[in-house]
Amino acid sequence: MYSLLWLFDTLITLYVWILIASAILSWLVAFNVVNPHNQIVRSVGEFLWRITEPALAPLRRILPNLGGIDISPVVLIIGLYFIRNLVFEILV
Repeated sequence: MYSLLWLFDTLITLYVWILIASAILSWLVAFNVVNPHNQIVRSVGEFLWRITEPALAPLRRILPNLGGIDISPVVLIIGLYFIRNLVFEILV
């Protein structure tokens, strides 16, 4: 059972890091630090968008518009850590 909990924890931690990388890349593109027309940047951005958008899109529909500030990654990270801690409390 501990192996499954370890795998669950590792997957959530990995997804949180992917969410953080996606947010940082979007900031870098928005502030013209990286060129979005670069093939590597475009490929990485497309990968991160495809991985994170299915989880973030429903949150964006629910959360209020804050005038250009997207807090959906923060809400999702808090939710993922809540679910992780809940599972550990129930099963351990």
